[in-house]
Amino acid sequence: MSKTLDRIASPCCRNDERNKQKSDTEVSEERTNFGIFRKAKNVSSKLRNSIRNKLRRRNDFAVCENEDVCETEELKAVDAFRQELISDNLLPARFDDYYTMLRFLKARKFNIENAKRMWADMLQWRKDFGVDAIVEDFDFTELKDVQEYYPQGYHGVDKDGRPVYIERLGKMDVDKLVQVTTFDRFVKYQVQEFEKTLAVRFPACSVAANRHIDSSTTILDVQGLGLMSLTGPVVEFIKVLQKIDNDNYPETLSRMYIINAGPAFRLIWTIVKPLLDPDTTSKILVLGNNYQSKLIEAIDESELPGFLGGNCTCSNEGGCLKSDKGPWKDQNLLKVIKVATYKSSFTAGSLEASLNGEVCAVQKVTISDEEY
Repeated sequence: MSKTLDRIASPCCRNDERNKQKSDTEVSEERTNFGIFRKAKNVSSKLRNSIRNKLRRRNDFAVCENEDVCETEELKAVDAFRQELISDNLLPARFDDYYTMLRFLKARKFNIENAKRMWADMLQWRKDFGVDAIVEDFDFTELKDVQEYYPQGYHGVDKDGRPVYIERLGKMDVDKLVQVTTFDRFVKYQVQEFEKTLAVRFPACSVAANRHIDSSTTILDVQGLGLMSLTGPVVEFIKVLQKIDNDNYPETLSRMYIINAGPAFRLIWTIVKPLLDPDTTSKILVLGNNYQSKLIEAIDESELPGFLGGNCTCSNEGGCLKSDKGPWKDQNLLKVIKVATYKSSFTAGSLEASLNGEVCAVQKVTISDEEY
């Protein structure tokens, strides 16, 4: 990585002579990279400058330059929250991010003390659970088998540029699932996916959509799910993942569509809904089997799998839920993101601040596909 940073730091002007000797293919590739970088660098100049100022490691919090991104009251709240975290030694550099702090504040209705407890618990959980080791070293080799018995995955973006996560809960085959993986390994895989979404999917979507994105759209297909489907292991699995998500990755859900909800699920929903936070339930729309028009209002048909009423099949990838289709698969765009990061060690809000680097950073850095 140090060699990569050395290459990034080299002055652009040293390329002049070497550019004369480059082949047409190399020149074409550089032009492509330049175009991707230029698009990334234009992720709203006001937004970029605002985030750059917010991320300075100073005790004085910068003034927001984009009123569409953050209201004055939010800025004051995040500033106060940040100072509290600093005073209690609870702000590692990698988490000194405006949007991350804002998400925790929103999750606790802007009560700074409650948000601070939630934040401290998150840091402790990451240490106890070994999140960084899971991100870097965990290899979920059984993924293909798991997807056969529990179809789920990211696929495309909605019309606002957010990543779309699809889960076919009604098709989960618990008996076969436990034959190919364990409960603990599957939970680790889900944590790894949470981290990848923060570190790669959200930043890639932010560049592609020309605005900051740190939430996703979920489609939960419950066709075939009934009271008899909710066995002890299934309920425990759902509870564990929900707790991890709610406690450590708050406010990352933009909206959820629960589709193919029959009478059995609606009975379950009447029991579960009162137990949920009203802000969460306000993001959830429960639909029957006539859901296609609602989905297409939010997601373009080209981004929606055929089994959900869209026209995408991802036939070359073995199916939509195995494709992980999205801006985060664009290798040129990923190179731009990786200029300021190493694996999963940055948060979504830090991307825009990194885009002030010179164009030569993209021209000079070479990162192998295996690193992603």
